Amino acid sequence: MSDPLGDLLTRIRNAQSAGHTTVVAPKSNLRLNVLAVLKREGYIRDYQVKDGEPGHSTINIELKYHDGRPVIQEIARVSRPGRRVYSKIKELPRYFNGLGVTILSTPRGVLSDHEARAQNVGGEILCRVY
Repeated sequence: MSDPLGDLLTRIRNAQSAGHTTVVAPKSNLRLNVLAVLKREGYIRDYQVKDGEPGHSTINIELKYHDGRPVIQEIARVSRPGRRVYSKIKELPRYFNGLGVTILSTPRGVLSDHEARAQNVGGEILCRVY
């Protein structure tokens, strides 16, 4: 798989459009870090790591709905394997006038744009969530 994060975002998008309450994805450290940011920002309920055979662990993600509608209205990959997008913290655009969240990979770990602004650190823009 050339883009594990893109695969995760597509799984979440497809599961929410089908109305599923949970979705399963293969485990990776980047996916776990992005899910931790989504949980802190309130876009998903929770996630658990299920250990399987060595090298075949999975993540069970509990999706969040409000009044029957998915909390995540839009989730999109910004930086892709063929085109990386980096931003300084002062040049980082606000998404949906600050209502959306941009997830960044920084030297201090995977952070939301709010956390990155508080720590005054820029990095690679992974995805946008609204």
